[in-house]
Amino acid sequence: MLPAARRVRTADAFGRAVRGGDRAGRSTLVVHLAPPRAGTDDDDPTTTPSPRPAAAGFVVSRAVGGAVVRNRVRRRLQHLVAARLDGLPPGTELVVRALPPAADADGARLAEDLDGALRSASRRRARRAGTP
Repeated sequence: MLPAARRVRTADAFGRAVRGGDRAGRSTLVVHLAPPRAGTDDDDPTTTPSPRPAAAGFVVSRAVGGAVVRNRVRRRLQHLVAARLDGLPPGTELVVRALPPAADADGARLAEDLDGALRSASRRRARRAGTP
């Protein structure tokens, strides 16, 4: 499980990533990668602000399967994303939406689709920001 500071937990944060982020899809999942936001982890003005770490959220609908299947898919995705979060810029919000084929996919397939989707979304974001 991801630490609380590394999870996208609010509807606003999910909406920001899904509506305002760069999207890339593969056969088992879709990623929405929102650019880093200004802000800090600390809302206390008396402390020195620290940058927000990259955070991830997951959407696994009933279309993927029953509760047991959905939880298994979510746990697999959490494990894969946790290993990749440090590679994202601080403040980035990532939402991973599982598609129905994710229920039958093995870990290697999910990892391959996740890596490919993250690369595509990062390239789109870089192009939109004007950096090569």
